[in-house]
Amino acid sequence: MNPIKNILGISILLLLATTPAFAGGIYLSEIGTPISVGTAGVANVTNTKGADSVYTNPAGMTGIDSVQIIVGSQVVIPTLRFDSDIATAGGSDGGNAGSVVSIPSLFAVKPLNNDWRLGLAISIPSGGGVNYGKDFVGRYQAQKSELAVIGISPAVAYRVNDKLSLGAGVSFLYTSMDLHVAVNQPGPSSSDGQIKMDELDDWAYQGFIGATYKATDRLTFGVVYRTKADTELEGDIKFKNITVPPLNELTSKFNKAQIDFTYPQLVKVGVKYKLTDDTVLMADFDWEEWSAFGDTRIGLSGDGSALQSFDRDWDDTWHLGFALAHKLSENQSITAGIGYDSSPVSDSKRTADLPADEQLRLSTSYVRKISEHLGMALGGTFLWLGEGKMDQVVQGERFKGEFSTNHIIFLSATVKYVF
Repeated sequence: MNPIKNILGISILLLLATTPAFAGGIYLSEIGTPISVGTAGVANVTNTKGADSVYTNPAGMTGIDSVQIIVGSQVVIPTLRFDSDIATAGGSDGGNAGSVVSIPSLFAVKPLNNDWRLGLAISIPSGGGVNYGKDFVGRYQAQKSELAVIGISPAVAYRVNDKLSLGAGVSFLYTSMDLHVAVNQPGPSSSDGQIKMDELDDWAYQGFIGATYKATDRLTFGVVYRTKADTELEGDIKFKNITVPPLNELTSKFNKAQIDFTYPQLVKVGVKYKLTDDTVLMADFDWEEWSAFGDTRIGLSGDGSALQSFDRDWDDTWHLGFALAHKLSENQSITAGIGYDSSPVSDSKRTADLPADEQLRLSTSYVRKISEHLGMALGGTFLWLGEGKMDQVVQGERFKGEFSTNHIIFLSATVKYVF
């Protein structure tokens, strides 16, 4: 075999683990509003009252009769602590691999006439990351993997009749990614090399359509479909402390990297039932094609070029959730919700850069109408991300373990103004 080819193959395989990390969050149900955060996302698809329906189900905008703006901020507090059982390369468990971030959002709806609505959403539909540090026991698969996605989503809705409304929109998704992985170099005195890819980015677009159907004065159905979105991230790649010849010569030829993957399509359905004048019950179910996300292409360029594809062996996922909203008084209400999402990957295939697992959400919120035009809300979600078991052999070294603590807390505050 050609030794140069072998080394080139190794250098590319080092990058195979470095695809987007969401810290298990994947598509976020929590978009920063009480209807979303306070119901574990269950109310999203049947939302006909809030301007955030622009993004969650644009058909719901027909239930809004005045210009409405919602501005909010969401604090995301992850605690991701890996506990290793086996670590042949030594090192640390990485401490808390999550970082606290604050996420702003804005949603606006404008009625054009009795039947047409126009809306705009600026939100964070997905994102997250892990940062284990340079000495992590699984550093040859991932040290740091962070992804940020900003979605700008215009949408339009049309009221067909008193029962049926339709909506459609498109999300322009800006994706940015930073990826770091260590290189295992032979020899007892050899230190680790490192691969860094910083500020890889790209724009993509994702279409979505929705419908709401008011079967009776008490019963409403909703459905949303989102298309897949292909993204091709490009940016700089740097190799540091590569001392093994001819690998050090080979890596010096590459200065650009490209990672291609697909945000999956999904279908979400929901139902809302007005049990009493003060209490509303909700449920939702969805299917997401995460098997499409598993196919990834990685390219390197510079003086030479290389391209390789691999499959993460991910599976499609499903979600089921239940929620309620209860009016405490004319100006105050509370919500609560619970949701479950299946795991997209088996324990044997799970990787350190993207330790996705099953998820369980518990949510609540408090909403207050301050005046005829002004309202505010506070909401929170506890998201358990599963055990995240891993048993991997990467660059000749094995690490095995699971997350002893693996959850995210979402805290949101919003202000709503109705003109």
